[in-house]
Amino acid sequence: MKENPYMCNNECDASTDELAHPPELMFDFEGRNPTTFWQSSSWNTFPKPLEVNITLSWNKTIELTDDIILTFESGRPEQMLLEKSLDYGKTWTPYQFYATDCLDAFTMEPKTVNELTQRTLLDIICTEDYSRGYVWKYDKTVRFEIKDRFALFAGPRLHNMASLYGQLDTTRNLRDFFTVTDLRIRLLKPATGATMVDENNLSRYFYAISDIKVHGRCKCNLHSNSCVFDKDKGKLGCECEHNTTGPDCGRCKRHYHGRPWSVGSYLPIPRGTANICE
Repeated sequence: MKENPYMCNNECDASTDELAHPPELMFDFEGRNPTTFWQSSSWNTFPKPLEVNITLSWNKTIELTDDIILTFESGRPEQMLLEKSLDYGKTWTPYQFYATDCLDAFTMEPKTVNELTQRTLLDIICTEDYSRGYVWKYDKTVRFEIKDRFALFAGPRLHNMASLYGQLDTTRNLRDFFTVTDLRIRLLKPATGATMVDENNLSRYFYAISDIKVHGRCKCNLHSNSCVFDKDKGKLGCECEHNTTGPDCGRCKRHYHGRPWSVGSYLPIPRGTANICE
């Protein structure tokens, strides 16, 4: 297959910079030619599954603001699971399942994000939209559609953000749905491009990712306008205002308990309400 160069066949060497494809190449600047990418080992253990986990950890609560986009150079996986954590990786919950055949892979009916409604927005679905093999040369991306879910409240072009912010203000489950501390990409079955795996040519089956994009902002409970990286602590932190404190500005400062701490409000648009600790 022209679309699946055996990109690392007889050339990979993790100990040599020129021939290595380490994980950091999923996060470097793209735009160079040829494209840089991480590549897994080949499926030499067949019929045992070729499973790889990629975990992204921020050591900080993050609110997602746009689609999560993975760009594959090897053909998109035939089975994949995106998971999220809200407690720094202690527990994980599914975010979305991906498969060429959702019923066969996960005993789930296939769905698309366009079938979701305001009432079912929090449902965990399995989609077949992103799991075609490497014969689809120009379909390299796998998405978790944040903006399409926003659009269920804000309209198709996100013109009515006040409606979305009103829902985020009043519905904690909705806020939590778009909030993560960690993401985990579980690659469960590589692209094969066929119903049968060619056991005589297992080097052609692997995962390769050139780019991972996650758009988000620090969760500061609307009590901060900035989030900075603390070199001493080695992590992101909110620069809390409104007499609040904590990693996410989640409590009142000492001597500022004149009223209970409360999350800030998006409303009224555009300035919102601070809910200052007094």
